[in-house]
Amino acid sequence: MKIVFKIISQLRLLAALAVLAAAVPARADQVYFTPRDLLGDFFRSSQNVTYKKIQLDDGARQRLQHRLGYTPSKQSYTFYVATSGGHVDGYALIDEEKGEHQPITFAVKLSPAGKIERQEIVIYREARGDEVRDEKFRHQFVGKGPSDAITTEQDIMAVSGATISSRAMAVGVKRAVVLFDELVKPTVVVTASR
Repeated sequence: MKIVFKIISQLRLLAALAVLAAAVPARADQVYFTPRDLLGDFFRSSQNVTYKKIQLDDGARQRLQHRLGYTPSKQSYTFYVATSGGHVDGYALIDEEKGEHQPITFAVKLSPAGKIERQEIVIYREARGDEVRDEKFRHQFVGKGPSDAITTEQDIMAVSGATISSRAMAVGVKRAVVLFDELVKPTVVVTASR
């Protein structure tokens, strides 16, 4: 009889552990790029890659709120700037956007004019939904700029089974191009000649 109670106790313990394990979302931290490797891949032919750290002041926060519909939670962003021979080859932003449970680290490569040239998942932490890494999904962002909608309801087709991750990427990529447009894009100064 003592053995039966011991087995029942062990089964109860296993059942309790199974319930606990099911309640906690599994994490699948998959690192696909280090920042250094990704920037090297983005800017293979560039001579130099530096960075520009952007601090958000109250004016910037208000402009971003107006354009994005929300105020970014971070106080600063770091844009990488690739140059060769004195001209800019492009820009990149590595950022995070919350997926269903965990943040998704992603990167956006921008042309000197601020158009998306490439989007990559750097670290994916969710148990499901990593189909947002597929080329077909990521290619939808290429060529888009700050005046484009970049939403899953309008011009980005969400991946079936990865709807939340698809939306997260659309939100994050849109933020990248708007941040560039508002705070990084070089302004052209026209001087009058006599």
